[in-house]
Amino acid sequence: MRTDLFIDNEWLGAASGEKFAVINPATEAVLAEVAKADAEDVDRAVESSRRCFESDEWQNMAARDRGKLLAKAADILQQRLEDIAKLETQQNGKPYFESKIDISMSVETLRYYAGWTDKLTGETLPVSGSFFTYTLREPVGVVAGIVPWNFPLNLASWKFAPALAAGCTIIIKPASETPLTALAMAEVMNDAGFPPGAFNVITGGGSTVGSALVKHPGVDKISFTGSTEVGKGLMRDAADTLKRVTLELGGKSPNIVFEDADIKAATRGAINGIFYGKGEVCAAGSRLLVQSSVHDELVEQLAARAAKLVPGDPFNKDTRLGAVVSKGQQETVMAYIGSGKSEATLVVGGNAATVDGKGYFVEATVFADAKTGMKIVDEEIFGPVLSVMKFDDEEEGIALANNTEYGLASGVWTRDVAKAHRVARAIRAGTVWVNTYNFYDPAAPFGGYKASGFGRTLGKLALDGYTENKTVWIGL
Repeated sequence: MRTDLFIDNEWLGAASGEKFAVINPATEAVLAEVAKADAEDVDRAVESSRRCFESDEWQNMAARDRGKLLAKAADILQQRLEDIAKLETQQNGKPYFESKIDISMSVETLRYYAGWTDKLTGETLPVSGSFFTYTLREPVGVVAGIVPWNFPLNLASWKFAPALAAGCTIIIKPASETPLTALAMAEVMNDAGFPPGAFNVITGGGSTVGSALVKHPGVDKISFTGSTEVGKGLMRDAADTLKRVTLELGGKSPNIVFEDADIKAATRGAINGIFYGKGEVCAAGSRLLVQSSVHDELVEQLAARAAKLVPGDPFNKDTRLGAVVSKGQQETVMAYIGSGKSEATLVVGGNAATVDGKGYFVEATVFADAKTGMKIVDEEIFGPVLSVMKFDDEEEGIALANNTEYGLASGVWTRDVAKAHRVARAIRAGTVWVNTYNFYDPAAPFGGYKASGFGRTLGKLALDGYTENKTVWIGL
């Protein structure tokens, strides 16, 4: 297990010599002591990435050859999938079967963008006058990808795969709670043959390392996934150097169940929408909006299913609810549950838990009689806590869905195709799932409206965030 900084294809200790502990949230055991970088290490990483970006080797590398490197990295990651998934579960606390899904998607993301490298084309423009005028798509430069702890490697791949495909170089800054799979990915990229500086990983605190990257004049673009409040501060800091910024921020996503829905399927979808990933999912369907006529039936089915989601050892094949990522996060979630108990009706769950006397677990928790204005309804909890709200008709359901500062994702459950299209158009969110929830694909753009950020990850659209457009006029 690598625990140093990865800069210029070398493993280096922090300049200060300091380290920090990575804790397994399911067992409370120390997994590793990892290099704790500071501003001096950020300088080293940025200089390395800049040197690579401006080098003849990188500038003159055929786009198709970059694609071959990404494809080779995908193959190596596939070969190491089980070991890296195990590491993901150890540092994050999610069930092992979920980690294998996450790493598998990282493989697919690499393969998807490997196919894009030689397809980033410009246009010939029919301008007036005696000119030959065309556009070029060029890489934006050095990118800093700042990654959260909920899907550590998967969300990192959503940044480094399109950035490298576009011809940028990138520095990945993983969350302090979960840096180990980013370091494992550095080994993969090195073994795939990426030149020194194309892919760097620097570990440490967000207030030190993340802030230094955002303010560094040698960084051209920031891609950040995390909380809305941190995103706002990042945007202010990036303004001084006019960096390009992509922000995928928080959510309080509505999952809307109409009376004509398949209630059994909607219940399964609601469970998946909030309890997959322990609710530590930006797009979690944390607000379940249920039409009044089917409310009681759905809540009864929901309670029965949620009660079976017993927190357990993440490596047990039957476990579907692992540990939340840290003691601090457990305390945050429990504070929200405490608020919910004083405002709404607790249907199931509501307690912290341990497994064999250890770990930071929270029971699958469902509140009914939730209303706008309650903290559990208005604020992102980032834990396994669901708030159920009633609505009477389509108009009220849409109004409730949009009554939030966020706009990341949403769900709609109905057998009426026309209604599905109407509601999907009316909801102010970057993703609308109809009769399903929490599905992703490298080809499908993902990102938010309103306080959930701007710009898109995944799909063709993600590449726009890593390229500049240049217009060339040739006088004839």
